[in-house]
Amino acid sequence: MSNPLLEPFNTPFDIPPFAKIKNEHFMPGIRTAIEMAENEIRTITDNKEEATFENTIEALEFSGECLDRIANILFNLNSAETSDELQKIAQQASPLLAGFDAEVKQNKELFERIVSVHDKMESLPLDHEQVMLLEKTYKSFVRSGASLGEKDKKRFKEISVELSKLNLTFGENVLAETNDYELIIENESDLKGLPPDVVHRAAELAKEKGNTGKWIFTLQAPSYIPFMEYADNRFLREKFHKAYMTRAFRGDDRDNREIIRKILDLRNEKASLLGFDSFAEYVLEERMAKSPGAVLEFLDDLLFKAMPKAREEVEELQQFMRELGVDHELQRWDWAYYSEKLRKAKFDFDDEILKPYFQLENVIDGVFATAGKLYGLEFEENKAIPGYHEDVKRYEAKDESGNVIAILLADFFPRKGKRPGAWMTSFRSQKKEDGKRIVPQVSIVCNFTPSSPENPSLLKFDEVKTLFHEFGHALHGMLANTQYASLSGTSVYWDFVELPSQIFENWCYEKECLDLFAKHYKTGKLIPETYIEKLRASATYHEAYATVRQLGFGLLDMAYHHPDSTTDENIGDIGSFEEKVLARTNLFPKVEGTNMSTQFGHIFAGGYAAGYYSYKWAEVLDADAFELFKEKGIFNKEVAGSFRENILSRGGTRHPLDLYIKFRGKPATADALLRRAGLSN
Repeated sequence: MSNPLLEPFNTPFDIPPFAKIKNEHFMPGIRTAIEMAENEIRTITDNKEEATFENTIEALEFSGECLDRIANILFNLNSAETSDELQKIAQQASPLLAGFDAEVKQNKELFERIVSVHDKMESLPLDHEQVMLLEKTYKSFVRSGASLGEKDKKRFKEISVELSKLNLTFGENVLAETNDYELIIENESDLKGLPPDVVHRAAELAKEKGNTGKWIFTLQAPSYIPFMEYADNRFLREKFHKAYMTRAFRGDDRDNREIIRKILDLRNEKASLLGFDSFAEYVLEERMAKSPGAVLEFLDDLLFKAMPKAREEVEELQQFMRELGVDHELQRWDWAYYSEKLRKAKFDFDDEILKPYFQLENVIDGVFATAGKLYGLEFEENKAIPGYHEDVKRYEAKDESGNVIAILLADFFPRKGKRPGAWMTSFRSQKKEDGKRIVPQVSIVCNFTPSSPENPSLLKFDEVKTLFHEFGHALHGMLANTQYASLSGTSVYWDFVELPSQIFENWCYEKECLDLFAKHYKTGKLIPETYIEKLRASATYHEAYATVRQLGFGLLDMAYHHPDSTTDENIGDIGSFEEKVLARTNLFPKVEGTNMSTQFGHIFAGGYAAGYYSYKWAEVLDADAFELFKEKGIFNKEVAGSFRENILSRGGTRHPLDLYIKFRGKPATADALLRRAGLSN
């Protein structure tokens, strides 16, 4: 049987031929691709010539391309278009891939050749990128157990394989919990306060599910968030909040608590084998922050500055409730609801007023136009490019000369087989072959409100920011211009990777940018300047609360991965542990039976373990960097060109601090962030 995963794709820009790829192709394809990669590694180790940069480091870099290609397709589909069968395939594939990677990284002959090249690095005629590739290759082997004894190598491999399975299972449990819950409303009076388009979508969903005359709300963001913000029925808000916050915490076969304990034990053992005192120390060796102490100092400093203001914000909202005649204590399921009411009272507008100006199609055009004004890019839809779902838009990204520099896939709407949230990923990273730049294949995935025959997809402002955020990541991938794929685009230190995404959000608040796309979907009139002024005036509304919440997640992450005297090194009860750690940042009464950790996919199913702090770390960078744009002009070609040249195109070819200083002229401080967040004195 022919396997399209193992054959030339023969598609526009070598995009995967999704329609031809069936589930039964993955495992045979992966096994064959592993054999191919093993042969490529054997060619390196069997080489009788002296190890050189070209015959060892570059040869290793270029090996396993077929396997990488298949793995990218499998795991991207498992996130965005999965099924029970595909999840089982991913569970089969993960340990195979983890085991193969461990075998390569622990290959004695291969490591000896790498060490040989690394030892004579100073005498080799290597450029900066080659030096970085050599250093990264050497470190990746050491950090994967290449220097360990045979017994420890075997155990390291076992840990890697087991972790790959557990990470997948964690995410699958959260997805299943998200998909399974439905809040079914039968009485129209229970819909009071909800915007008409939200009610209409709930009715349409109920109709699809055979519940005509009722309304169904789900835990997907486009349904859950507006319900919590606008539904007058407090009992239902409480019920819905608890459903959301008990995902994978119900004591059934989808409960993630035991998985968390296993993941943490294995991560600690992995770090210990390599001589680190904690998993955080292991991770942070390859981060800008460098150490758990530096991260905790960073988080503590921001918490010290944000907590007093956050308490004021909570008390202000409690007082506002009293003024409305509400005498109950402010609870978590009240926050979004009364926060929206207070926002409207303070600034005389709310998200519902803005939404008509943010039709999804127009926002997409605005994102493209912003990238055009900054970097000279144009985006042209090409329906001949394969997509993995009918909703996926396919674009050619072109430079000012009309050359295609990247392919962009954009997947905007929630569906059953798609995990919650928003993310950027790649099907193929940029690199160069024989001096020719290979076009990257970049994808952004979101969960926005879909359009219907009656209503277009109108975004909340936070969703507009989300789209700009993910597109910032996409620019990092699309504008990459490096020799090697492993140093390309977003292949940078984890606490630097959010800079391109978070800085791009800043343009959403600028009139010069909003005038490119924010027009009323019915009248075509541009968003009024008064609305923009109110939007900017409210930009720091409850920013201290949001900061404390995010810092709490960062502290929880560090507590799990760097236990100290304030935490129990033997994490027993996940609920009690979380409660103890978050006590410092808690602004609400405890809600029994709820838990954040069991759905904390960033650190237990994604790549943010001991790295959640990086969102705030990157905010320091983005606030500082955007001040230069503000000073020179938000579409200043010189500043944009410098950001492209020194940040977006360089990937991981230099240390991120060096790249940042080349752009900004100095290291970043937290001053700009504190000013922007309204937290400076």
